[in-house]
Amino acid sequence: MQEVDEGLRARKKRARLEALVDATHRLADQHGLEHVTVEAISAEAGCSVRTFFNYFESKDDAVLGLTPWHFDPEAAEVFADGGPTGDLLADLQELVRVILDHPPLGKQRMARAFDLAKGHPELLVRAYSLIQQHHEDTADLIRRRLGHECDEATTQLVGALLMSLAHSTFVRWDSAGQHGEVQEYLPSVVSDLAGILTTRAPA
Repeated sequence: MQEVDEGLRARKKRARLEALVDATHRLADQHGLEHVTVEAISAEAGCSVRTFFNYFESKDDAVLGLTPWHFDPEAAEVFADGGPTGDLLADLQELVRVILDHPPLGKQRMARAFDLAKGHPELLVRAYSLIQQHHEDTADLIRRRLGHECDEATTQLVGALLMSLAHSTFVRWDSAGQHGEVQEYLPSVVSDLAGILTTRAPA
């Protein structure tokens, strides 16, 4: 019975979270983000301002719809154990593919948030700061893959590469008119990266 109650609470919490994000996106589209207030978002979503702040620190966070996330447990274990291919870049690519295939609040909300963020650079800064909060989770996963003797500089470099691959893939998908699935654009991003790294400097 307790598990059923906890499951119901979790579903209600997620539904409220999604309602707040959707309300923020609707109001920003209708009135412009600068004219949207937390009070208006709360009213649109049918909740109190106090409830809003139980979920988000600000309207910017509600626009982004960024929620605490963790790596897919199965994909993370495979990566940490040296798979699926044994090649670090290829395995980072697979980990990014899983991340892009399962965004926390769905692909449509992710796309709307990205569209709004393009017109508001401060949102991109905020998104980066929120993602950085997961730095230790990312660093721990990389240390498990490379060995705990791996120095901090290498850990940060690989972690930054992981996040950059995800971001660059999303940007490429958006530049292509948001056609198809986001992760379909990942191989071309990785290919371009490999090409850049192996390009010889002019003599």
